[in-house]
Amino acid sequence: MFNKILIEKGLQDNPYAKNILKHFKKTPLSEIDDYTDFFGPIKKPYLQKRDNLNLFLASKKGALLKEAPDAYGLSGEPHYYYVHAYNCIYECSYCYLQGYFNSPDLVLFVNHDEILKSIEEKIIEHSKVSDTGIWFHAGEFSDSLALSHITGELSKYFELFKKYPNAYLEFRTKSANIRELIKQQALPNVITSFSLSPEQRVLDHDYKTPPLKARLRAISKVVEKSHPIGIHLDPIIYTEDLIESYGQLLDELNRVIPLDKIEYISVGVVRFTKDVYNQVKMNYPESEYFHSELIRGHDGKIKYPRPMRHWILNQVRHLCLERGAREESVYLCMED
Repeated sequence: MFNKILIEKGLQDNPYAKNILKHFKKTPLSEIDDYTDFFGPIKKPYLQKRDNLNLFLASKKGALLKEAPDAYGLSGEPHYYYVHAYNCIYECSYCYLQGYFNSPDLVLFVNHDEILKSIEEKIIEHSKVSDTGIWFHAGEFSDSLALSHITGELSKYFELFKKYPNAYLEFRTKSANIRELIKQQALPNVITSFSLSPEQRVLDHDYKTPPLKARLRAISKVVEKSHPIGIHLDPIIYTEDLIESYGQLLDELNRVIPLDKIEYISVGVVRFTKDVYNQVKMNYPESEYFHSELIRGHDGKIKYPRPMRHWILNQVRHLCLERGAREESVYLCMED
């Protein structure tokens, strides 16, 4: 899986690092002072992740929690995300990471005890000034479950959030790797949210990810264990069969879990920053993104024109509602 592993000094005895390393005993291992000396100073082409992928084991420095942007989740409550990793083992053609970092190499942060402490401090701080809920999200810079059987931190997060029922944790994933998740006792405030697209869109754009049917099987098993489920229909890519393909997707999902039992469903259209757009055009020049009109919005992002975006969003939202989704559970993601 990895050409080599580079670990920061002082982490050889870290329990999370040790757990990871035992899965890669034959992979060359080197000790380094700081992962940032190697990760990013020199541009490494994104598509080298296909055959030249390295793994860094490091401590996350600086702010361990970041406030999420507006429209990141359900409105009305504060949202934060924590960073457990940089980059991903998957290769989605629209992924913003290809224009965000200078390298596709994977960084796994192993100072989970410090991250958990920061989360708990934020929960306590919030509880002193408000009785509303507070949200934390994993999966902003890397899939939150894809390597969870290797990284071994899930149980600690469940332990923390069991203590604070008014705090919510979301694991965002395109993975079908639920083996560690379903070992945990289900909690109403720990939600696993799966990103889904119609089967052909997965084949065309979500390279190396589990196919749609595998994700639906995973959802079924998670539901059997009573874990709450969220769904992200994002990013939606326009095609002429959009209504038919998303209707079929939602019908398949409805057979796994009734849509009114889903905690929330986010709906969002494909969008790019300028840097990501340039990378996508270079890496995937034949992509169907470029078959439709794209404009630069007031926020600087490159996306479909506003009338087209709103038509797409309203159509997919309607498909959800007519299949039984609760109106208050369907929200528009990163859209004005």
